[in-house]
Amino acid sequence: MVNLKEKPFNLNDEQIKWVEDTINSMSEDEKIGQLFINLTLQRDKESLDRLVNEYHIGGARWQGGTLEEVYEQNKYFQEHSRIPLLIAANCEAGGNGAVSEGTFVATGAACGADKSDETVRLMAKVGAAEAKAIGCNWTFAPICDVVSNWRNTIVNTRAFGDDPELVAQRSLAYMEEMNKEGIACAAKHFPGDGSEERDQHLVMGCNDLSVEAWDASYGMVYKKLIDAGLQSMMVGHICLPAYSRKLRPDIKSSEIKPATLSPELLQDLLREQLGFNGLILTDASHMVGLTAAAPRSEYIPGVIAAGCDMILFFNDLAEDISYVKAAIKDGRISAERLSDALHRIIGMKALLGLNNLKFPEKEGLSVVGSNAHHELAKKAADASITLVKDTQGLLPINPKEKKNLRLYFIESAPVTLLDGADKAKARLISELEAAGFNVTAPKDYFEYEMEAQSKFNKFKIMGHESREEFKKNTDVVLFVVNMKGYAKENNVRLSYDASHSAQNPWYVNEVPTVAVSLNYTNHLYDIPMMKTFINAYGDTSEYLHALVEKLTGKSEFKGQYNELVWCDRWETRL
Repeated sequence: MVNLKEKPFNLNDEQIKWVEDTINSMSEDEKIGQLFINLTLQRDKESLDRLVNEYHIGGARWQGGTLEEVYEQNKYFQEHSRIPLLIAANCEAGGNGAVSEGTFVATGAACGADKSDETVRLMAKVGAAEAKAIGCNWTFAPICDVVSNWRNTIVNTRAFGDDPELVAQRSLAYMEEMNKEGIACAAKHFPGDGSEERDQHLVMGCNDLSVEAWDASYGMVYKKLIDAGLQSMMVGHICLPAYSRKLRPDIKSSEIKPATLSPELLQDLLREQLGFNGLILTDASHMVGLTAAAPRSEYIPGVIAAGCDMILFFNDLAEDISYVKAAIKDGRISAERLSDALHRIIGMKALLGLNNLKFPEKEGLSVVGSNAHHELAKKAADASITLVKDTQGLLPINPKEKKNLRLYFIESAPVTLLDGADKAKARLISELEAAGFNVTAPKDYFEYEMEAQSKFNKFKIMGHESREEFKKNTDVVLFVVNMKGYAKENNVRLSYDASHSAQNPWYVNEVPTVAVSLNYTNHLYDIPMMKTFINAYGDTSEYLHALVEKLTGKSEFKGQYNELVWCDRWETRL
């Protein structure tokens, strides 16, 4: 059972009395509701009222909604729920993880590229201020995964890097800044993503490190965070076979489950060996890493029985609650396990002062997306953008000497053609022209399709001009990749619009060429012929402006790369 006087709770007698009185006053339905974190999509009062007064949810996260809508939603939650909610946001890169109007400051990879903790502290500071303004009290971060597999694009940009010591340092700095503003952290994704290339949204993740290797990397990071007072841990749908076999010597391979369903990983490893006394929540319950492990009627109560305290997201509210209710009745969830979970949930609410909640005033929304925060984003961009290599000695580029620039912008397919082309392309063209370049930017397939859908559009991007004409009209090529992907494929690689596309880097030996990634750091594997390569980490105005400043020599490259950029290939270094 949890000790609420010990870290991370450190509650006094008055707070503990509130916890006990609150739990003792609950009906069974209220107790079950507290185990769930709702993904809020509907914001009408009737829907919100049902969540807090019929289903008694313990926490909420949401998707969509304007700044004012999200503020009013969270205000309604806290004013109409008998027991205040844990209200969470994914502040992984700044305030944009709380609300769309929030400020993007830096990805985890950008924070890792800064040679100091300044960028991660700026990112966390902005994220905390903007999340707090809309009533958040919980962040699903830091992402303390250690990326040892260069093929992994699930946490490639979200994690701080491949060095466990650096990951621990950046994670601790993030947590410190968030805690200053009274926001609890949920580190993720125990037992650790980044060692393989598959996505737990689509398949059970598998951390195949040995016990010794895990202890020296992921285990060390978790232990440092726990010792520093980490409030909660998000558990991934990721198995850890070496530890499951060590802790359960008789376990069969067919019995190895994701950590969310593994008592040996949650109780023996996380609770006992690592000494974690805080709240444990699952990653999203609709992810295939969990759904493939058992029927929902089994795994929803199963994660609580195994040692998780809260479940992230319903499928069907009444149905999921009925599954837990049945498991309490038949003993799969013991009275002791339910009590322990409730004490950690209500205990964290006391830790956050929700027993004396004062919701933020609406005037405080002015901090969200403020000029001051965008100035901090500029500092982050300047400190993190990284020159990985320039073996041809091309940089800096003087627009007066190399004025005619050809831009090939490689983007992911839009969700729909109605979304329009990648807005970063237009922003980058504007920055390049302001710097003095004469920019030619061929349309890509999606831009042609948006103008008029045609079976001939694929052929339009296959056309090649004569080499001599190209060299006469082009002084330098800028090859920019802004590939993105999430929960749709196990990893994201560079992809051109068509076979034999004119985008393909046929020009690298015709005119000087610079390659830039605005997102993933591992694209050299697919374009090793590029002799100049930059990881820029962002496609916002701040990052694109800083990129052009560095290309033209007005600002130096300050970021550092890790060995993952070489993708275990010799030719990527040339």
